[in-house]
Amino acid sequence: MSWNRHVFVTMGTAMSLTFEDASPEQGALRTIDDVFDRYDAVFSLYKPNSELSRIADGRLALPNASGELREVYAAALEWRAATNGDFSPHRPDGIIDLSGIVKGIAMHRAGEELLRAGSTNWCLNVGGDVLVSGMDAGGAPWTLGIVDPDDRNTLLTTPALRGSRRAAATSGSAERGDHIWTVGAMPAEFVQATVLADDIVTADVLATAIVAGGSSALDQICATWNIDVMAVDLDGEIRMTPGFAPRILSD
Repeated sequence: MSWNRHVFVTMGTAMSLTFEDASPEQGALRTIDDVFDRYDAVFSLYKPNSELSRIADGRLALPNASGELREVYAAALEWRAATNGDFSPHRPDGIIDLSGIVKGIAMHRAGEELLRAGSTNWCLNVGGDVLVSGMDAGGAPWTLGIVDPDDRNTLLTTPALRGSRRAAATSGSAERGDHIWTVGAMPAEFVQATVLADDIVTADVLATAIVAGGSSALDQICATWNIDVMAVDLDGEIRMTPGFAPRILSD
């Protein structure tokens, strides 16, 4: 079976889908593009006429926003409570910013569309966050390349996404500069955190929360959720949870 790749620019980054040539059909690919376009149109703070931008500048009151936006905001508030505030949908200036959760939700919905279309072997990569299904072209588990935050041309390691671990998200300042707000007045302890999880929304949110909350957040989150984590601190030292190391491929 041959393989194909579909690339699409969305949410200010590149989306790439690698999949078996037999599926999905072009209609399913268009549906996936539409999923990301819709979320970007509603939640982008870079598009002046998006719903979230209109809420930010006062043109639209939150109670009058679409049900979809209010649903995602409610989910973000639940994650804020669950992480003791380490994840937050509010910027320090009070603006609602749902970028820490909406990409994961869009990826989850896209994955549902792929499975509905009958595609079983695929890898969806959106700005370095990854959701996979099945096996790669060689019949092996999909692997994730984690970039060194000090050298974007170097990989720190390559864990495998196997078993129930279908999702990986990386947060930090290396990819897009400082865009995560640390909790309180403390400086950031981690420049990068990668979370492997069973679903992409959990991976996306908790990676952000770990960078925002530092080592105390890492300890609390790992005690609460079934995830694997690798975090890089300001000195380049790496913290790895016990379940992460066995996933790293040997040379």
